[in-house]
Amino acid sequence: MKTVAKTKIWLSSPHMGGKEQGYINSAFEQNWIAPLGPNVDGFENDIAEFLNEESKVAVLCSGTAAIHLGLKLLNIQSGDEVICQSFTFSASANPIIYMGAKPVFVDSERDTWNICPILLEKAILDRIANGVKPKAIIAVHLYGMPYKVKEIQAISEKYDIPVLEDSAESLGSSVDDINCGTFGNIGVLSFNGNKIITTSGGGALITKSQKEKEKAVFLATQAREQTVHYQHKEIGFNYRMSNVLAGIGRGQMEVLVERVNARRDNFKFYKKELGNNKNIEFLKEPEGFYSNRWLTCVLLPNSEIRESIRLALEIENIDSRPLWKPMHMQPVFEDFLNFSNGVSEELFERGLCLPSGSDLQEGDLKRIINIILTIT
Repeated sequence: MKTVAKTKIWLSSPHMGGKEQGYINSAFEQNWIAPLGPNVDGFENDIAEFLNEESKVAVLCSGTAAIHLGLKLLNIQSGDEVICQSFTFSASANPIIYMGAKPVFVDSERDTWNICPILLEKAILDRIANGVKPKAIIAVHLYGMPYKVKEIQAISEKYDIPVLEDSAESLGSSVDDINCGTFGNIGVLSFNGNKIITTSGGGALITKSQKEKEKAVFLATQAREQTVHYQHKEIGFNYRMSNVLAGIGRGQMEVLVERVNARRDNFKFYKKELGNNKNIEFLKEPEGFYSNRWLTCVLLPNSEIRESIRLALEIENIDSRPLWKPMHMQPVFEDFLNFSNGVSEELFERGLCLPSGSDLQEGDLKRIINIILTIT
């Protein structure tokens, strides 16, 4: 008898809202199949309107490209040191290397799992004492949970070091009703296929001024000068988002609030069903914080139980992942400075990301929970 494969449950799958195809069709009908056009302008305006009216947005081919251009706008030079949250995906740190600069990794605090203000200031003072003042701070709102914005901003202002705010995972999150992506000197979003909304691949750079946005767009379009012929005075990049993909983004923006609510509902369901289990710990929202709960993450007593759950889910065709392996533990970054307190290493050992897509049904969630309960 043939075994019927169980339906795959993904960690975070794309979820279309229904309006995307209309924007795409419009691009085809008008022959705007290029990295410019009405959808690009419209998508940028939609994002800016959602964040706040003062934000200036440039949509790009990826969140990584946005971090790279953000570092360019902050005038990072070869040999400079850039502080980067260690507990993150490698895309937060890789652009530092693109610039020829040196990452200095800083560990997390336990309240939000994001960059630790105490260690951040310690790292800054250490580097100043050694004659090398860091030129920027990359802080990340991990898994949709905002970092300690007030504390990080205070340190940024105290030492006059700009913050590049990596909001790749946190569109729709906020602190005291102010949207993530607008706190730093430069903000970054991602629209990768697994994010809260997607353009299949894409990102955005958020600036405080029109002049900065124009510079970003200039660099993202090969730094071509405004001449009849092709003229270039500096190195540029092919980073602009296409009008077709921006059409997907426009449709996705129409359902962003629904997608955030759905992911927060996933978290509430997991918490309701598993919250009384002494072996399972959830990340709480500090007062004034609002997380989009892009991914629901849990901490287990140890890596053995974490792996037992992950493998049990895998056997049942259910996707789950360990929390990010800290950058200071990655072979490619092992020779760079790091200021560690052991928090991110423990989170990596004990943590698991559970399926969190906005298209999950109650039956899917119950299927996942029943498997977890058989092990814990």
